[in-house]
Amino acid sequence: MKYFKWFVIILSVILVSMITVSCGGKPVEPQEDDLQGPQVSQLSEEARACVACHATETHGVVEDWDKSRHAQEAVSCTDCHEAVPGSPMALKEVEGHEDLTIAVSMLVPPSRCAECHEDQAAQFDASGHYRAGLQYFEKESMQTLINVHEGQNHPELSDASDKTGCMQCHGSQIEVNETGHATVDSYPSSGIGNVYPNGEVGNCTVCHTRHSFDIAEARKPEACASCHLGPDHPDIEIYENSKHGQIYATEGETWVWDSSPGEWEPGDYRAPTCATCHMSGIGNLESTHNISARLYWNLWEPESTVRNSSDVMSGSYGDGEAGREMMEAVCSECHSTTFYTGFFKSGDDAVRLYNEAYYIPAEKMRAELAQKDLLGENPWTDEFQVLYYYLWHHEGRRTRQGAMMGGPDWAHWHGFFELQQDIYRMKEIYEQRIETGVIE
Repeated sequence: MKYFKWFVIILSVILVSMITVSCGGKPVEPQEDDLQGPQVSQLSEEARACVACHATETHGVVEDWDKSRHAQEAVSCTDCHEAVPGSPMALKEVEGHEDLTIAVSMLVPPSRCAECHEDQAAQFDASGHYRAGLQYFEKESMQTLINVHEGQNHPELSDASDKTGCMQCHGSQIEVNETGHATVDSYPSSGIGNVYPNGEVGNCTVCHTRHSFDIAEARKPEACASCHLGPDHPDIEIYENSKHGQIYATEGETWVWDSSPGEWEPGDYRAPTCATCHMSGIGNLESTHNISARLYWNLWEPESTVRNSSDVMSGSYGDGEAGREMMEAVCSECHSTTFYTGFFKSGDDAVRLYNEAYYIPAEKMRAELAQKDLLGENPWTDEFQVLYYYLWHHEGRRTRQGAMMGGPDWAHWHGFFELQQDIYRMKEIYEQRIETGVIE
C-alpha cells in the first residue's frame, strides 16, 4: 500500500501529459480537485517525467520532495538539477534517459540555490563555513597527518581516513568522470565546504538535507551535531551540558519549529539552539547565514584573538566588537544586562587564562626546543609535540568553547583540569631536554 499514493500521482502525471499534448503543449492551469500531493500539473513536462520515474526508482527522494515547501511552491526536480549545456557537471550518459531534452546534473552547486535564495547564499560566502574545505585542502600539516600518518603511506588507501572522516565535514574537491558523474574518490560528501567542478564552494544540503530542505530541521541542534562534536570541538556535547540544552532536552519536542524566517522568536521556544544564537532573526536582528557574524573570539586556532579581519580565509575573520553587540542582543531577549554581562566576563577571562597561562608558555617552550633542534622528526612519536597539539587542539578548544557556551564540565574537567596536566608534563620534558641536550 505504501506505493498507492505514487500510483495515483503517476497516473495523474500521465493524464496531465495527455491533456497538455492535446492542448498543443500549453500548460493547463490546475484545478483544486486535481491536486494530488505535489502540484504535479503545474510542473514542466520534463519535471513530471522525473517525478513519475523516481516515484518508483528512488521512492524516498520523491516522498521527501512531496512533503516539502518546494513541492508546495511547484519547485521541481529540473529547477534544481537542470544544468547549463557544456557544464562539466552536465551528465553525458544517463541510463534509461536517452530521450532527455534538457541537460541535467546530479550535482547541485550553490548558485542554483541562490537563484531563489540570493541573500542566504551571499551570507554563506561571507562566513567561516565558506573556507571549511579550502582551508584543509591547502594545509600541508593536515594532508601529511591524513596521508602519511593516518594513511601510513598506503599505496592505494592512504586517503581512506580523509574520505570517511575529514571531507564529510570540511568538504570535498568533487571531480567528475567522462560521463559527468562524480567520481567515487570525491563523492559522496556531506561537507559544508564542497568545491564543485565549476569552482563554486558550499553545500546547502548539510543543514537543509535533501530533498525536504526543511527549515525546522536546520533549527534543531542535531543539524549541527554531525560536525560540531568530538574531542576537538564538542559543541553539541557542550550544548547538552548547558542550561539551554537541558531545557531543550526536556521539552523541545513541544516547541514551534516552522515559523517563517525572522519570525521565530522566544515563545516559539524557551531556550535557544545553535541556530538561534548564530543565525536566526530575533528582536531587531535579522536572520543570517553568516555564522561568523555574531562571534567575538576565534576559539579554534592555537591562540585566541578578537576577530578583526576582512579576509574570509583568516582565522580572525569578522568584527569581534560588532559580533559581541549582536550576540548580547540575542541574550537580551531572555536575560537581563547583569546576567549576560557577567556571563561574557567569565568566558572572556577563561579565554585569556588559556592564552596567557597555557598556550603562550607552551609555544615559547616549543620554539626554543625547535631552535635547539630538540624536537623529534616525527611529531606523532614525540611526547612533547603530541602534548602541544592536545593542549591547543583538544583540551584548549574544549576549555574555550565550553566557557563561552555555558558548558561547565567541558570548561573544567575536560578543559582546564587536563590543560594543567599537559603543561606540567611539557615543562618536565622541556627542562630535561634543555639540561641534557638530548631527546629522551
